Amino acid sequence: MAGVAAVSSAYTISPARTVEKLRHLMLWLAGFSGAFVFTEPSAYEIFASAAMFVFFASGLALRRGHIPLLAILVLYCFGLSIAVIPVVAENKTALWVAVSWFLAATTLFFACAIAEDTQRRLNILMHGYMAAAVVVSLIAILSYFRLMPGADSFLLYGRAKATFNDPNVLGPFLVLPGLLAIRRALSFRIKDLVIGGAQLSVIAIAVLLSFSRGAWGHFAVSAIIFVGLLFVVSNDPRERTRIVAATIAGFAVLSMLLVTLLSMKGVGELFFERATLTQSYDTGELGRFGRYVLGIQLLLDTPWGIGPFQFAKIFPEDPHNVYLNAFMTGGWLSGITYILFVVMTLWLGLKGALRATPWRPVLLAVWATFIAVAGEGAIIDTDHWRHFWLLAGVLWGGAIAASRYRVEIPRSSATKGTAGMAEPSLQRKRSITIVRPLSERGAARLAH
Repeated sequence: MAGVAAVSSAYTISPARTVEKLRHLMLWLAGFSGAFVFTEPSAYEIFASAAMFVFFASGLALRRGHIPLLAILVLYCFGLSIAVIPVVAENKTALWVAVSWFLAATTLFFACAIAEDTQRRLNILMHGYMAAAVVVSLIAILSYFRLMPGADSFLLYGRAKATFNDPNVLGPFLVLPGLLAIRRALSFRIKDLVIGGAQLSVIAIAVLLSFSRGAWGHFAVSAIIFVGLLFVVSNDPRERTRIVAATIAGFAVLSMLLVTLLSMKGVGELFFERATLTQSYDTGELGRFGRYVLGIQLLLDTPWGIGPFQFAKIFPEDPHNVYLNAFMTGGWLSGITYILFVVMTLWLGLKGALRATPWRPVLLAVWATFIAVAGEGAIIDTDHWRHFWLLAGVLWGGAIAASRYRVEIPRSSATKGTAGMAEPSLQRKRSITIVRPLSERGAARLAH
């Protein structure tokens, strides 16, 4: 009998559970590795490729909602592939297009992965992203104040860049984790308030030390949009009061932190230098804004594009406008499909984020981040920012999952026959799922 008991209590290895744990690990690593992009291909390419391999090998569903995304991405990359042909022998042009295909593939991958088991997978991905944000923020702070060996390797022109090639990428990368930290602090639980406040403080300092005007504006705009959306979707007056109170308190704390940092030698001078709306390289006939006008004139004469890195050979620098760059590097096909991709992502992402689901707060943070990135693309090239394509994939996957989400109806409401009038409940306790009889056509739609 003892032997039987020992056998019955033995741990059984479940292949399905093992595969799912491996999937979760790869998602976390994909989110974490997005901060380490010294070169192309980078660590992100390695871990994201491994994650895609694991998911495809173990089964990854492509739903009907993914088809428009797939079509847009293929057309965008196809335009890049046509435009690169005349200059394919030049250094790095073929690699640039290959990376573009890969980043587009990551968007489709995240959209497919997040569409299933959404809440759990999204939390794991965001945990990896947050861990990376904290690590690179600490590196940025320590290197800026020369508190770590090899600090100069993590600086560029006196600005913190941490593990990125450019400070202008470090700052925007930290925006989404900053919003997630705000959301955690808004829970008003002591533990979450302390942890979320600490995360937000470290991230905010790193964003400041990047001295990126775009990142400063990006963080401010995204935070305002995110907090505003949380206020709008909340139906609890007490929760709304807490949001307003926490926003005021947080603004006061960040203001004091900013004043403290600006009082330090060197920080204030560079801050006010960078805080001006225009720099010397922005103005003039061949400045940033002048190149926009000249570039638009050029794209009208080059419907097939001129290929990667060719714009800087005609003008002093790159376009520094992702929408203009899409037309330049991939012709009208890539330019139009890229704009369509951004617009559709914003529209579908907002629809999905406003739907009452357990992952709505995270999706609201992602959408608030993405809309600011889309706006920032008007003054900088964001087409090879890894987190841009990750954000887009999360929005598509979350929106597709939200459209299929089955609302939980309280049992008391169901027994009274008022299921149609009941408010959506995210509580799974003491609730049942009301399922209406479906026709064959309706069942087919639900399956997709």
